[in-house]
Amino acid sequence: MGGGPSQCLWRLSAPPGPPAALGRLAAIEVLVLCTGNVCRSPMAAALLARRLEGADARVRSAGLLAGGSPAPPEAVAVMAARGIDTSRHRSRRMDPAEVRSADLVVGMAREHVREAVAAVPSAWPRTFTLKELVRRAEQTGPRRSGEDLASWLARVGSGRTPAELLGSSPDDDVADPLGGSRSDYERVASELEGLTDRLVELAFPHPASGPPPQPASSRAAL
Repeated sequence: MGGGPSQCLWRLSAPPGPPAALGRLAAIEVLVLCTGNVCRSPMAAALLARRLEGADARVRSAGLLAGGSPAPPEAVAVMAARGIDTSRHRSRRMDPAEVRSADLVVGMAREHVREAVAAVPSAWPRTFTLKELVRRAEQTGPRRSGEDLASWLARVGSGRTPAELLGSSPDDDVADPLGGSRSDYERVASELEGLTDRLVELAFPHPASGPPPQPASSRAAL
């Protein structure tokens, strides 16, 4: 995932167009959120986008703070070790319009889910923390053949209430490595790698037919 300019939208095989559910021509839109959009969300978005190569999916990341900040050197280094170049990443602030249009919103912590849903209340059924989504999906089971993403998310989120996401919890939150050591970033990158791998296995078990795109088609762009 290297070479192209990184502005938080990790594009894969789908052409530009409005977001839509699986089974329609437009790409599935995934929005990944954290606080500053410099560490966790761009790392998770890049890892998720790489795992979704060959699927009609676009992965975006954003944060709760003002944009324009680069990724810390430690974050760039741990991603480079995984073959992903985030050196040109610049943070962006969450736009409610993006929350509204996304098919899936993934927060790195409970607070990010709360902020997204406060901005767009209708996003609740498709907004989860990454850990919460993987945990619930493992209990529910993977998407069935022919099942659209919204229907699967409804099954995964059955019985879920906003009260469950009050406060903070290591059960749902990925620790923020900002200001930590290289080993802190490595630990978070490894955790995100495992979680995004498992999410793809559960949420996208039936990849699009045909050969995967060439590396040049997977890039970060505006």
